[in-house]
Amino acid sequence: MKNKKIIMYLSIIFFILFIIIIGIMILRSNKKNNKYLIKEYTPLEEITEEQFRMTNITLYFYDTTTKNLAAEIRQIDSKKLLEKPEQILIELLINGPQSDSENLQKLFPENTNLIDTKLENGILYINFSNNIFEEEKFDDEKNNLLIESINKTLSQLNEINEIKILINGE
Repeated sequence: MKNKKIIMYLSIIFFILFIIIIGIMILRSNKKNNKYLIKEYTPLEEITEEQFRMTNITLYFYDTTTKNLAAEIRQIDSKKLLEKPEQILIELLINGPQSDSENLQKLFPENTNLIDTKLENGILYINFSNNIFEEEKFDDEKNNLLIESINKTLSQLNEINEIKILINGE
């Protein structure tokens, strides 16, 4: 009977020691893992409301090295895109690239004016001035790239299913 009590007490002591050893191992493991945890980042300055509203848009311009379209990503205030985003994107295309890369060139001829844009039932009507396709240096390939540039740029807008280009309303 005494032997059974001694064995039972020893079993309980070994069990408690086993739990203590496992606990110590877990604590050490957590301490090692804690040094790899990401600490909260505190910015040097607060993000302003204007910075918070910035969004990325992609504009497509002519790349002189590849003779094809290349993307330029710009950050603009999303508040500007609330009313007529398609008009803003086209005006940015007309103004040309902002990047320092000399390879990117605008496809729109000088003095091209955007008269109006109108979105009806998923169809975007873009009305340009009559000089959009009249420049002498423009050939069919550049005209096609211009249309593709407009299409790729405006495809970022989900509400546009089809694009129709008008020249002086026709």
